[in-house]
Order: sequence, then structure tokens, then C-alpha cells
Amino acid sequence: MQKLHVKDIIFLTLISIIFGLIYLGTDFIYDGLTIALTPFKLGPLANDIMLGIWCMAGPLAGLIIRKPGAGFLAEFLGAAVELAIGGQWGVANLLSGLTQGLGVELGFALCRYRRYDWLTLISTTTMTALVTFAYDLVKNGYSHFAPALIALYFCVRWLSLFIFSGILVKAIAQLVAKSQQVRP
Repeated sequence: MQKLHVKDIIFLTLISIIFGLIYLGTDFIYDGLTIALTPFKLGPLANDIMLGIWCMAGPLAGLIIRKPGAGFLAEFLGAAVELAIGGQWGVANLLSGLTQGLGVELGFALCRYRRYDWLTLISTTTMTALVTFAYDLVKNGYSHFAPALIALYFCVRWLSLFIFSGILVKAIAQLVAKSQQVRP
């Protein structure tokens, strides 16, 4: 197993802090979406819409650092930062970070930590969607929804993850690579 070097740890820490702040800031968007969707009996859909943003730290760290565990650590530590600075879900943030980080890391593991391209991003998107959705089936009661609603929520989740944790993360990673400040 490849070890993290000091520069990797520093970059991983920066990603976690920056995204912890972003996660905290987007909690207000989540609250607004939940309020807007509730009259249509779709309040929980706000979680699926926002999930792609809340899972960006892991794929970004994985694409840039390119070492096993980087994706999990960035996602979990980002959740820990959000908790430490007053995230509205308290300790549940750590469970979410654990679940999201596991999904991201499984996506990289499926590609054996050898590919860092679109296939890997689709893998991390899909694995994160599957792992986090299984968690929400239990935690948020999705298992009690009608099958069509479950399918809608999953598709929205996967699309959110693909847009934010796939397309946007890929663009950010390319900008970081162009800066030549960090090399994978």
C-alpha cells in the first residue's frame, strides 16, 4: 500500500477544510429546498439533490492524490470539519461522512487505483449512490416510499453525484493539474 507523504497530507487537509466549509454553507440551500419541496410531498428529495455537492471532497482527493484511502479520508474529514464548525446534523455528520467516504473509496477500488479517468468517476458516482442510498433506505425511511418514488430519488441522487462529484470534480482536478502546484 502506498503511503501518504507530507504534501499529500497537507493537500488532503486543505480539501477537507475547504469542503467542510462548503458543506456547512450548503446546509442552508438544503433547508430551503426541503421547505420548497415539502408541499409537494417531496421534502426528502432535497437530500438527493444536494448529495453530489456533499460528496465532492472524496473524489477530488482521490483524483489528485491517487493513493488508496485518500478519497475516504477527505470525505470523512470534510464531514468532521462540518461537525466541528456547527453543522446542523451534529454527530450524524460523521456517519454520513463514513458512508459517503466508503462509497467513494469503493469506486476507486473497483478501478484498482490504476485509472483516474471518466470510468473511475462513473465508478465512484455509482458506488457512492448505491452505498449512500442503502444507508438512507434505513436512516431516512426511504424503504417506506412507493417503488416509483424510490426510483426517482435514486436517479436524482446519481445525477447529482455525476454532475457535482463527477463533472465538476474532474474540472477542478484539471485546473489543479494545470497549476502545477500539485502533481498526482
